[in-house]
Amino acid sequence: MIVLAATPIGNLGDASRRLVETLSNASVVAAEDTRTAIHLMRALGIENRPRLIALHEHNERERAAEVVELAREDDVVVLTDAGMPAISDPGFPLVEAAAAAGVTVTAIPGPSAVLTALALSGLPTDRFTFEGFPTRKGGERRRVFAALAGEQRTMVFFESPHRIADTLGDMAAGFGADRRAAVCRELTKLHEEIRRGTLAELTEWAADGVRGEICIVVAGSTGSGEDATIEDGVRLVLERVAAGARMKEAAAAVADATGLSKRDLYEGALAAR
Repeated sequence: MIVLAATPIGNLGDASRRLVETLSNASVVAAEDTRTAIHLMRALGIENRPRLIALHEHNERERAAEVVELAREDDVVVLTDAGMPAISDPGFPLVEAAAAAGVTVTAIPGPSAVLTALALSGLPTDRFTFEGFPTRKGGERRRVFAALAGEQRTMVFFESPHRIADTLGDMAAGFGADRRAAVCRELTKLHEEIRRGTLAELTEWAADGVRGEICIVVAGSTGSGEDATIEDGVRLVLERVAAGARMKEAAAAVADATGLSKRDLYEGALAAR
């Protein structure tokens, strides 16, 4: 079978006993980075030296069939650099191929940056969506955030420290400067930090630079227009347009988020330009 094995996202102490036992007995390990896999096993005191196969985003689809065939005869343990395989990491094409071939897939559950950030964010956890890494292209990123403005579930994103300030600024324009959010940095590590506030406040905080591995958690839209005025709505539409959204898309997103009339928002924004 194929075994998706979750690995620590920072603190080595989070490695489960089941993970250690599985790696100690594994004969084949498919790893995102074989060097990282070797380092992990040494750090966990594992003396076993299984056959290592590189399985990463650049070769996963080409090697999936080979790994699936190996899994017909032996267990293949799948590791990523951190966290659960297939969650914004290599794994999905392999699982897809295994399911199609009738090969069993199981998992060793464990650390997850998505769930850890969500739990620590202080934002609603009953309904959420994972959006992965935002696109690197600023215009496209702003359009994506404008389209997500009406999403009522809490949203979890990954982001690079090099783009965090720009991304938070685009989020403030797309979701509204007053939308609550949290930046979760270096989770489970020595310098773990959870910074909570509005998107405007977090954008200002990130302007000086942020280091480490980062998750951004953003509150969903309230979907209520009880306190929203047409003036507020028009301002939000214009903010989204300035961030790169089309007028009709911006008006529709703000209407979904506030309950205000899309037509009134569109006409008001046109008049205010």
